[in-house]
Amino acid sequence: MNVPDDLKYAESHEWIRVDGDTGTVGITDHAQAELTDIVYVDPPKVGAMLAVGAPCAVVESVKAASDIYSPASGEVVEVNAALASDPALVNTAPYGDGWLFKIRLSDASQLGSLKSPADYRAQIG
Repeated sequence: MNVPDDLKYAESHEWIRVDGDTGTVGITDHAQAELTDIVYVDPPKVGAMLAVGAPCAVVESVKAASDIYSPASGEVVEVNAALASDPALVNTAPYGDGWLFKIRLSDASQLGSLKSPADYRAQIG
C-alpha cells in the first residue's frame, strides 16, 4: 500500500504535506481505492476558514459521495483547479496532481495529533 513518509495522516484518510505555514491536503491512496472511480470534486472555497476535523469538501465517485474533513485549522489559500475538468486525478495521483486544496495553518500544533506514516499503515492494515 502506497503511504508516503513525508505526510501526516488523519484517521478519516486525508493527508497533509506541510511546507512552512501552508499545508497541501488530499485523500490517501487507500481512500481513493475504496471510493473507486471519482467523477466529481467539490472543494472548499478559497478564503474559507476551516476547523480541524470539520467537513470541508466532497468527493463523488460512481459508488458514493464522501465528505472530506480538514486535517488542520486554517484558511483555504488555493484549490486544485485541474480537478474541475479531471477529477480522476484523485485516483491516478492521490499524492501528486490529485491534491484537493492548500490551507494556511492557524495552529501548527494540531499536526501533532495526526498519524505518522507507520501508524496510518497499521490503521489500514
